[in-house]
Amino acid sequence: MSVLIAVKCPHCQSTEVIRHGKSSNGKQRFGCQNLECPYQTFSLNLAYPGRRREVKQQIVEMTLNGSGVRDIARVLHVSPATVIGELKKKLVSLEVVNQKLLRQLQSENIEVDIERVEAVSSSTAEESELDEMWSFVGKKSNPRWLWHAIDHNTGRVLAYVFGCRKDEVFLQLKKLLKPFGIKQYYTDGWGAYERHLPQKMHSIGKRNTQKIERKHLGLRTRIKRLTRKTICFSKSEVMHDLVIGLFINRYEFGLPI
Repeated sequence: MSVLIAVKCPHCQSTEVIRHGKSSNGKQRFGCQNLECPYQTFSLNLAYPGRRREVKQQIVEMTLNGSGVRDIARVLHVSPATVIGELKKKLVSLEVVNQKLLRQLQSENIEVDIERVEAVSSSTAEESELDEMWSFVGKKSNPRWLWHAIDHNTGRVLAYVFGCRKDEVFLQLKKLLKPFGIKQYYTDGWGAYERHLPQKMHSIGKRNTQKIERKHLGLRTRIKRLTRKTICFSKSEVMHDLVIGLFINRYEFGLPI
């Protein structure tokens, strides 16, 4: 007696599936005939958990909710290299400017050149809070600063950059903020702001930077490598910037990372 088992593509759920040879370890592979499916072949019985799509998504979710690389590896039964490799795949999809918000603020038919970061008309994010957050990579003598700006009224992140605590890094952030047409800046007393922001558009003091300070608290609470009293820390600038960038893109920019 023969038994027929219906095979569905795990990516698009199509039943238009054919046999597609065997893998190097002898397991049957299948080919999806749906032209719109992003994957051509697949296997139903994956020996290594790190190859499963749901496990790959769990790696991202756990990273954004307070788990370190080795924590994830232990829980999901994968190697740390698998965790790091899966996170690095997200690098190409990260944005440093809140394009979703920018499109809402600007009128239709306005195009923004991301590489030049220029806009042909002004937007309506008139007030912004700017601040920098300290962390380190490898050792505390190698600091890594997150510079970012938020809308003073809504608290939404506008743009961010990473680097040292020097004027040239702030100028990168200032350039990214140009399309928003900001008319008033609220900062602390760090000298870079006083040197590069017009006095009439610049207000100094902690009273108007409470929202961005709260953003710092959220980052340190949600991302393990930023928690002050922990043995977890970043060993490379790429991973440090990547994890923080993932968090900002997901929860601040609203992108499906």
